[in-house]
Amino acid sequence: MSVPLLKIGVVLSTMAMITNWMSQTLPSLVGLNTTKLSAASGGTLDRSTGVLPTNPEESWQVYSSAQDSEGRCICTVVAPQQTMCSRDARTKQLRQLLEKVLDRRTQRDLQYVEKMENQMKGLESKFKQVEESHKQHLARQFKAIKAKMDELRPLIPVLEEYKADAKLVLQFKEEVQNLTSVLNELQEEIGAYDYDELQSRVSNLEERLRACMQKLACGKLTGISDPVTIKTSGSRFGSWMTDPLAPEGDNRVWYMDGYHNNRFVREYKSMADFMNTDNFTSHRLPHPWSGTGQVVYNGSIYFNKFQSHIVIRFDLRTEAILRTRSLDYAGYNNMYHYAWGGHSDIDLMVDESGLWAVYATNQNAGNIVISKLDPVSLQILQTWNTSYPKRSAGEAFIICGTLYVTNGYSGGTKVHYAYQTNASTYEYIDIPFQNKYSHISMLDYNPKDRALYAWNNGHQTLYNVTLFHVIRSDEL
Repeated sequence: MSVPLLKIGVVLSTMAMITNWMSQTLPSLVGLNTTKLSAASGGTLDRSTGVLPTNPEESWQVYSSAQDSEGRCICTVVAPQQTMCSRDARTKQLRQLLEKVLDRRTQRDLQYVEKMENQMKGLESKFKQVEESHKQHLARQFKAIKAKMDELRPLIPVLEEYKADAKLVLQFKEEVQNLTSVLNELQEEIGAYDYDELQSRVSNLEERLRACMQKLACGKLTGISDPVTIKTSGSRFGSWMTDPLAPEGDNRVWYMDGYHNNRFVREYKSMADFMNTDNFTSHRLPHPWSGTGQVVYNGSIYFNKFQSHIVIRFDLRTEAILRTRSLDYAGYNNMYHYAWGGHSDIDLMVDESGLWAVYATNQNAGNIVISKLDPVSLQILQTWNTSYPKRSAGEAFIICGTLYVTNGYSGGTKVHYAYQTNASTYEYIDIPFQNKYSHISMLDYNPKDRALYAWNNGHQTLYNVTLFHVIRSDEL
């Protein structure tokens, strides 16, 4: 029902109530309820009055009376003139009282109607808000699902490449099995005298096979895919990684939030747990770390001790320090950091050949120094001095003994410098690199996954890499 119709109904209801009140209550107020008409036993009517006005024109009078066929009395009564009542003081008082009652009742009803109108408008506004909120919620859900699909789409070529590699490995295994079968047959034919020679040939072939597979894993970086966001958590700075030498079935993820004065390392059982839950085991390091250049390698975590040039190897199973080593002359405590800062003076990294340390020294004028480390003793095996200023580098990573450096950490980013340790040469390159969240504070290569792990402004992301393989026949 509309508000105007509701107002009209209230006014009509009020007028009906007042009319009923006038018909029932008004006579008693003016003294008309004291008059009674009664029928005598003989069939005539008598008029009995309690108080009769002295003036006949002001009283009620019986004009005529009769009896109908059913014995009921029919009386004709003459009412007093209205002009006389209008002059009565009680009538004026009654009229004034009636006007006050009508006015107050009308005001109260109108206030009630206005209140109901405001409530109805409020409900209508709330219904509209609920409807708009529902539409916006559906739109946000659709955008979230679409964004998730866009993030997962780059995984398709990665999975296809893994499938191709798995087929190649199976093919090699079948060839080795066939070769073993042939050798067994040859052994039966030629006897046991030449068995040692044949065994040596088999070992040689196996070594060549392993070398071939290793060369297939290595190559020159030619492309980096768009990032896949695995999780959004932590602060703007941090590091996360998996162990490239973990045994089959060990898919644990290691997570370290922040870049200084922190000791707690989170361990997630699998990549699925890391992506979907917050179920983790916490490990407390004996010293706080510095920067975001930590790595997990063969069951140990390697990190730079806070405010020092000391590298520590910490066993994650026994939770004990296995080895410490100072990188002599290496800058620390924000002396030679990456362009983004964050105590990133010493960056530890791994590739197919082992453990590396990247830093800068005064002796090399603040330019990048590359050192190959023994993963057990942390002894420096070999060092290369480059001409690239470390403070100008956004981040760096090593693939197959080649150090790749980005030109920045925010905005438009690309890989534009490469140093080959196997030849002690460098070159400037131009490989596009999508910096999706505009602040990269960690970038490391995992040779097992053939992927780059990155921490980008509180987002943990993965990049697939494309390597160009060149295998010469004289290397087999």
